[in-house]
Amino acid sequence: MTQKDKTAWILEYIRDHSDRPMKIKELAKAIGIKQQKYTQFRHSVKNLLDEGKLVRLKRNRIGLPEEMDLVTGSIMITRAGFGFVKCENRDEEIYIAATDLHTAFNGDRVMVRLKPGVGFKGKREGIVIKVVERKSSELVGTFRTGRRYDYVIPDVKNVGRDIYIVKGKTGQAKDSEKVVVRLYEWDDPCLNPEGEVIERLGRPGDPGVDMLAIIRQFKLPTEFPDTVESAAAQVVDNWTEEIKNRPDLTKLTTLTIDPADAKDFDDAVSIEMKNGHYRLGVHIADVSHFVRGNTVLDKEAFERGTSVYFPDRVIPMLPESLSNDACSLRPNRKRLTYSLFMDFDKNGKVVDYELYPAVIKSRARLSYDEVQQLFDGGEVTARVEKVADSLMMMRKLAQILQRRRIKAGSLDFDLPEAKIILDKKGNVIEIGNRIRTESHRLVEEFMLAANCQVAMHFSRHAQPILYRVHDRPDMEKLEGFAHVVAGFGYRFAVSPNMPTGDISRFLEKVKGKPEEELINELLLRSMMKAVYQPENIGHFGLAFLHYLHFTSPIRRYPDLLVHRLLKQLKNGKYPVRLAQKLSVVLTHAGNQSSDRERRATEAERVAVKAKQVAYMAGQVGSQYDGIISGVVNFGFFVRLVGPECEGLVRASTIDDDYYRFDEEGFKMVGRRSGQSFRLGDKVRVGVMKVDVEKREIDLFLVPSETPKKKSSGRTRKKIR
Repeated sequence: MTQKDKTAWILEYIRDHSDRPMKIKELAKAIGIKQQKYTQFRHSVKNLLDEGKLVRLKRNRIGLPEEMDLVTGSIMITRAGFGFVKCENRDEEIYIAATDLHTAFNGDRVMVRLKPGVGFKGKREGIVIKVVERKSSELVGTFRTGRRYDYVIPDVKNVGRDIYIVKGKTGQAKDSEKVVVRLYEWDDPCLNPEGEVIERLGRPGDPGVDMLAIIRQFKLPTEFPDTVESAAAQVVDNWTEEIKNRPDLTKLTTLTIDPADAKDFDDAVSIEMKNGHYRLGVHIADVSHFVRGNTVLDKEAFERGTSVYFPDRVIPMLPESLSNDACSLRPNRKRLTYSLFMDFDKNGKVVDYELYPAVIKSRARLSYDEVQQLFDGGEVTARVEKVADSLMMMRKLAQILQRRRIKAGSLDFDLPEAKIILDKKGNVIEIGNRIRTESHRLVEEFMLAANCQVAMHFSRHAQPILYRVHDRPDMEKLEGFAHVVAGFGYRFAVSPNMPTGDISRFLEKVKGKPEEELINELLLRSMMKAVYQPENIGHFGLAFLHYLHFTSPIRRYPDLLVHRLLKQLKNGKYPVRLAQKLSVVLTHAGNQSSDRERRATEAERVAVKAKQVAYMAGQVGSQYDGIISGVVNFGFFVRLVGPECEGLVRASTIDDDYYRFDEEGFKMVGRRSGQSFRLGDKVRVGVMKVDVEKREIDLFLVPSETPKKKSSGRTRKKIR
């Protein structure tokens, strides 16, 4: 029996047979532990105590947390200072006031004692009594030299304590430098945490320091180990023989469509008419041929989970010799693919498909802008001209597929993507949003169709696979969204099992309206997060019953795993030995991939915000139009038109009245005048102050020549 099995057995025994807390010796006697096994037993109990699955009470008695109003879970601490704990053994969130955090940091696994009754917004309240496990023992921040002691101000806003640096442990850091600090054990909330500087990153403003700080903050890997680079070099040198073993599709007109600055190309497409049907080919780089299971390459890819995209760099999942060369579908070079052919009728329904490893040679490497020029009737480049007929046929099919998908209720969130242009030193010279054009949508539709079809392939064979799932939204969050949009004059009817079609039709109503972008974002926030798991519950947002990720194995581990498992299917079934362990493997891979995706998404968001704030530091005094994107008790946030970044207008800077926060109405209301600033209102603001280190932009309200509307309500006609 393994140590893990032993601890699980002890816990199960206590739950089933113990009706009261016991001392360890008493518990050992009750279970029947022999003297020679007692030391090992104590070690197992200590592990359970350390993990928070058991708790030590007065007089050294051991008990179950759930029997004493104690719960364990991960804590999320907000910028305002309070937190929420997501319980591990029950579907509940516990509210933690700022004064009850004990020594918890954001993301820590904590033990919480529940308070009686119901508290904040109908949630149970609790007090953190123990940090079971630190999410991280390292923090990134700004080093400060004090008269009596040195300290570090953490970069993340939800760490409300400065870190005192132990004397002689400064790592020779200088005042105002960005550093990485390792925390010492901290269990007294009356004292500040202590630590030591383990890495100096440089001074804020020096080239690359801002991005390096974020990389360290999220513990992103920067270099590949030598063993991984060597393994990649070896497989790159030994793959061309495989070309002879595969169907040759090099005479087929295949092409790639990507951003102009893309370096890795993991998907190519082809199209032709066959028996009156559109025959779409989606050809995906066969990374699984190079990255085999249980190799050093596989373990590194699994650990990274995904590539991470910063404004000035990419942190890839695979070494460059693979991601940018051997696996990349470069034009006029033979490349290994997993090719999917789908035959669509005139209504966009799949009537037949084929799926197999192949060899292709891309005829053209096109950019989105080039293809869009063709669609818009403008001048086209010579390489576009050569494949223009194929592109126009693809355009027609993509339009059919999009109409079919939207009709089925699939949600189409048209949210902006930040566009940041840097100079060679990493300084921002232009910021804005990338425009999502028809050429982008064409590729998206084909990739969605391919992912859906491969998921159907596994489902038809009744074989387990790692699905990409999206659960139904939480009713409470949807009701909150309905309340918000009512302030814009829209009626959004919420029902327990509302179909995606109802939501899709609502999004059509706001399309083209000034508040469209904000409403799309608010609705997206109210939805559940998509995750990877072997249990197929469908994809609510896309309105697909079967969906997975197949099309990006260069940059996503789940896609690589799907490719690998496709090759294991023999006559529609997996080998017996693989099938026996696959459930555990898929669950582990799903959890890891979902976690790494969340980390990458948050890191990318913070990196973009850092560059936006750096740019705005040179715009102090400039004025912009904006829309109120959030209202809090100390002011309101405004998304600026043009720079497309967000800043804060503090209530204390509006001097024509005293303003109070109306939480129900999502607005600030003047006590004397009744004038209001509501979520979604258009305002004119100026840049007052920018704090690059804190990544904060303070705005001031530009007085309007026309009087602001009273808070009694909007004049906009309601849409029903």
